[in-house]
Amino acid sequence: MSTTRGFSLVRSYTRSFWIANVMELFERAAYYGLNSVLAIYLTDAVAKGGLGFTEQSVGFLQGLIYACTYILPILGGALADRYGYRRMLMIAFSLLATGYFLSGQMSGYGAVFTSLLIMATGSGLFKPIISGTIARTTTEENSGFGFGIYYWMINLGAFLAPLVVSLLKGFSWNYVFIASSLYCALMLLPTVFLYRDPPRPENTKTVRAVLSGAAEVLGDARFMLMIFTYSGFWILYFQNFGSVLWFLRDFINPEPVNAFFASIGIPLQFDAEHVTVINAGTIILLQVLVSRLVKNVPPLRAMVIGIFIGVIGFVCLSFATTVWIFILGIAVFSIGEMTAHPKYYSYVGLVAPQDRKAVYMGYAFLYGVVGSLLGSNLGGVMYEAMLKPFVGKEGAAAEFQVFWLIFAGLGLIAMTGLILYNRYFAQDTPATRAKATRIMVGLYSILVLLGIWFLYRALFAGPEIAYRTAVQAVIMLLLGSGGLYISNRQRT
Repeated sequence: MSTTRGFSLVRSYTRSFWIANVMELFERAAYYGLNSVLAIYLTDAVAKGGLGFTEQSVGFLQGLIYACTYILPILGGALADRYGYRRMLMIAFSLLATGYFLSGQMSGYGAVFTSLLIMATGSGLFKPIISGTIARTTTEENSGFGFGIYYWMINLGAFLAPLVVSLLKGFSWNYVFIASSLYCALMLLPTVFLYRDPPRPENTKTVRAVLSGAAEVLGDARFMLMIFTYSGFWILYFQNFGSVLWFLRDFINPEPVNAFFASIGIPLQFDAEHVTVINAGTIILLQVLVSRLVKNVPPLRAMVIGIFIGVIGFVCLSFATTVWIFILGIAVFSIGEMTAHPKYYSYVGLVAPQDRKAVYMGYAFLYGVVGSLLGSNLGGVMYEAMLKPFVGKEGAAAEFQVFWLIFAGLGLIAMTGLILYNRYFAQDTPATRAKATRIMVGLYSILVLLGIWFLYRALFAGPEIAYRTAVQAVIMLLLGSGGLYISNRQRT
């Protein structure tokens, strides 16, 4: 691209386009800044300034909060189209600022959960507004570069904000929450004074129509089978906000990195927040190169290669007896992520029904719902059971090797599942739909049975009601029974 053409392309974007990207930068800075250390803050001892929650309880909390940020955009997009982007942005930033601030003021599990849920609601309303603004303020000629700027802003926020967190948490954990709240509160100013709604479609969907469309997609067993399969990779991804951070805190000595940076005059103290910095920094540095390398690679093949690279990253973690191997593992996984995920959306376009591609692309994000619910919960439960007892003891290396290899194995299962899916279910035919329906009905039935068992355990297995287990049971029952109902309705 020539310099003249580059300047011409940059100048082709509207004011709302640039304002939306600035908003994305600040909102992602708030999100990744806090979540780069949230799992540590919630589980650290009260004497260290944390809240002292167990890893299992935090995994449960994070699973639901992250899932909400993926589910709520379904309604957020419909509300924005119906009531206006600017109006919904003001609501979203108000909820975000309030949720972040309250989360830092609360110490009880339920109160923190509720505060983070307010934040997640704001995030869910915000996401479709910004992506919708980018889509409606770009043209066929400049949309590719425009969305490139958008994704770069996401990773820039994820890279810079944790560096600020390193400074703030040295004074008080509360400052981390206040900073995220301020990032979002400040964005109310451009929302009120500068942002203008982009052109909206004349016929906007009602909430009922949106829910009807969701039922249609969720009832497509073939599509949902692909979502569940690909979600296996995102079980690994969500460890970066939970078990990876706990592992760094409890088993990795960061002094070699600190000494290296001190030798070049940088007083860095390597800690949990730098995991997000490594992930985002790797993507910023290598995304263009990786995109060029896989440009002509078929989507499924690129996804499989990316997942395999991600698995290698977790194998590195299993041998992370030094901080350098730990950093290598995070960087390698990040390369796998940037290889696989952009091609995922191309693959969704290939497997979606020909006449419903746009609708199905709108629900491609469901991998995050399944991945966060399973990944965060699984990481918390496994860490508390397998690694927590070995903190500060001999023989921990053998234990954490098994721990990370289990996740690497889950990645290999996801990779193999995608290969088999592409071979047996990629074509949209009555036969593939029927086979996929049988598989998904089986999975939904297992969820119902597990829900019944969890509910029994919550109510009758102990002297008191286990409320967290009861909530897990309700979620399983809702997902399982809802899946069975929709599958049966679609089949009928």
